[in-house]
Amino acid sequence: MGTHYKGSKEQVQALDTYIKLVRVTESIVARLSHQLRSENDLTLSQFGALESLLHLGDMSQSELGHKLLKSSGNITMVVDNLEKRGLVQRCRDTGDRRVVMVRLTAVGRELIAGVFPAHAQAITEEMGHLSQEEQGVLGVLCKKLGVRS
Repeated sequence: MGTHYKGSKEQVQALDTYIKLVRVTESIVARLSHQLRSENDLTLSQFGALESLLHLGDMSQSELGHKLLKSSGNITMVVDNLEKRGLVQRCRDTGDRRVVMVRLTAVGRELIAGVFPAHAQAITEEMGHLSQEEQGVLGVLCKKLGVRS
């Protein structure tokens, strides 16, 4: 599906490319989200928070939100829900009491350590429709699009 807009050649090309990028992203995210939800009762944001804490260690709630590209209100809700399930805990930073740190609990660490390999495999299967070279090119192009001067 492309654009039906009758703009300049550059506009039509940009819109068509954008539509394809958004559609493929949403399609893959929907499949991965469904798997996380049905198998582990996790949203993609909750998974991302747990995965970040597993691989990067404790971090402030604002750092976690920045890492996941979530607003402060959204990351608060994500952490609230993880905390209710006993998967993370919040504590004040000893150096700056205004900063709320988030850390995995033992239960959270066990859950994400068990879930991550299957999720990584699901992503590998999704991306497996592209060759290694194509994946590399796509990675470079996505990074180029994400960089703002």
